Amino acid sequence: MQRKVNLKESVDSLTELYTYLKVGQINDHMLNVLQGKDRTLDFHIHTDSDEMFYVIEGEMQIEFENSVTDLSEGDFIIVPKGIKHRPIVNSLVKVLLIEKNGTLTKDNTGGTFSG
Repeated sequence: MQRKVNLKESVDSLTELYTYLKVGQINDHMLNVLQGKDRTLDFHIHTDSDEMFYVIEGEMQIEFENSVTDLSEGDFIIVPKGIKHRPIVNSLVKVLLIEKNGTLTKDNTGGTFSG
């Protein structure tokens, strides 16, 4: 059965920062929403999957080895597999993440992803 998902309502239902809520799946890709604030992750690489960040609300940055991309509400960026990057979150941001199952780990999420 198909179900409609409201991203804003889903992410607003989260009561803790950096809790990943799975809101859907497309083939072997998972869709998770989360709220984040005041965190800069370590640089990391996903060797087997591209990763997409879509900003539902707020602002964040994705830092690469030689540049930084600012993202605001309604923006998204796809980080190709094999590209070293790190998210930078200063103020509250609500994000949809899309990546292949198995891409997120405790190591590349600051220890908060439990799968």
